[in-house]
Amino acid sequence: MMRRLALVATCLILAVGLARIGQAADLPGIPPETVADYLHAVIESNRTFYTIHVVERMQKQGGTPASETWRRDKTTLPLPAQFLQEANELATLTGTKVRYRLMSLWPINPRNAPASDSERHNLDAVREHPERAATGTVTVEGRSYFQAIYADRAVTQACIGCHNAHPQSPKNDFKIDDVMGGLVIEIPLK
Repeated sequence: MMRRLALVATCLILAVGLARIGQAADLPGIPPETVADYLHAVIESNRTFYTIHVVERMQKQGGTPASETWRRDKTTLPLPAQFLQEANELATLTGTKVRYRLMSLWPINPRNAPASDSERHNLDAVREHPERAATGTVTVEGRSYFQAIYADRAVTQACIGCHNAHPQSPKNDFKIDDVMGGLVIEIPLK
């Protein structure tokens, strides 16, 4: 798992570096929309792989379960949302200013709620049109970021079972392929 997290961090550094190469050489850089699409592809594929081939496989075989308490209870795995959060935190240790996180209109963890009316509006847009990202520019702590929000879908029964059964879940009727929220990617513009 640590190798996979290191791969995610490496891909983030590479993508940000590619975007800056053009700027440093006075050549056009890669547009932030394209960088966000590249990052989304890497992040989503790693998370989907972890969900299907680790978490769901272990559940089906009666092996090590995934749990919110994986840090305390050393006999469980991180949930896919925690896997993503941990990968982001590891990536920030490299010094990159690229950030990513999950967000939902129905968060189990209140930290995953939209932070602004704009984020809520963009989540609604992604829910209505999951085939395209909602994009724009945001200012966080005085720094301008390109923000892209991609649909976060229920890819396995493990996703649905956890969210539908969780006592703190405000929504308990998810089905496969439903948009459960969004994956937010923020790339510094300067």
